[in-house]
Amino acid sequence: MRASKRLVLDANILLRGVFGNRVRALLEAYEADVSFYSPDVCFGDVRTYIPLVANRRRLDVAATLPVLEQLEKIVEVVDRSLYETHESAARSRMASRDIEDWPIMAAAMLLDCPIWTEDQDFFGSGVATWTTATVELYLKES
Repeated sequence: MRASKRLVLDANILLRGVFGNRVRALLEAYEADVSFYSPDVCFGDVRTYIPLVANRRRLDVAATLPVLEQLEKIVEVVDRSLYETHESAARSRMASRDIEDWPIMAAAMLLDCPIWTEDQDFFGSGVATWTTATVELYLKES
């Protein structure tokens, strides 16, 4: 871990990092002071959705791959073998929401840190959540 402040990113944030400017700018601006993490499945999801989003936006899929590679240098991949110890508790918290999001919850529980997401399924789950519109408040805190 590089810094004392940590944040787990949902797949939707990673995807915004590939196709948008705001997420990528925030990651680059705070990478020296904040440790960013995302479960391995989130990177897998992003790889699945990149071609769909790129085609919808009429972008070259190949042009997005270097951007994803750059994100992988800033956002540390959390292997399932680490976060699966929290699977049962994470599934319980996500049961009435989207159970498929349990890896993000489990990673946040493992690292004892908030989640950066645009997915409202995490709100009220017992873990602090930040959206892209508000996350800089957390990132700037000393």
